[in-house]
Amino acid sequence: MKKSILNALVYAFMFIAIQSIAGLGVHTIWQQVVGGTDITTTELVVTIAAFSLLTIIIFLSARWTEISPNWLLTKQWSVLFWAVIAALGMVIPVTWLQENLPELPNWIEDQQVQLLSNYWGYLAIGLLAPLAEEVVFRGAILRTLLTTRLSPYGAITISAVLFALIHMNPAQIPYAFLAGWILGWMYWRTGSILPGIAYHWANNSVAYILYRAYPDTDMKLIDLFKGSETHVYLAVFFSLLICLPAFYQLYLRMRRAE
Repeated sequence: MKKSILNALVYAFMFIAIQSIAGLGVHTIWQQVVGGTDITTTELVVTIAAFSLLTIIIFLSARWTEISPNWLLTKQWSVLFWAVIAALGMVIPVTWLQENLPELPNWIEDQQVQLLSNYWGYLAIGLLAPLAEEVVFRGAILRTLLTTRLSPYGAITISAVLFALIHMNPAQIPYAFLAGWILGWMYWRTGSILPGIAYHWANNSVAYILYRAYPDTDMKLIDLFKGSETHVYLAVFFSLLICLPAFYQLYLRMRRAE
């Protein structure tokens, strides 16, 4: 058990190490080729893309994450559909919850704005980052924790805590923990990272689309609904009518490959 937990921590450390090395490497090369000391949006996109691809390659090559077509052969396409619907339905309730929690510092707000305001930023945060994070946190870390004497929910919780902390940004920690728990539950039920990738992709895609539509980072739900608290509560209520049935459908439909 101790060895498995240690391996899970090593995977988390490797994730950070790859991120740091990729960032340093891209920045060094960028300075030599382009010049300048400030990190530009293009450099940031290239850094995240390089880090994500390197992470995926290393974890798959080292077999820290096991990829199998078995779950795909079960043809549980409805699970992928309901995962996307659940992610879409969670957007407004989670936003409302974050707005009503004590405000936490956002240490990477400038970088987030840079990514979200760039078309190529979607490649980084909408496609590559979700894939890399699912490979590491569900495909390697949670898979390892599930082999210990921990209960499945204990293993899911630990992996969710690591997922939240690895973002190293207080403003992201509450929702990262919640998302990590949901994604972990989906992995435990299916034994596949694919449903989690679908959920993660939908979540990050919505964040990108909403920023493109409403680029004011200080905008609240009350502003979006023209100052009407009633409309905000109705939006939260109807969103719950979307996400809760979607999670129930996932509960009914998710299963492991034989």
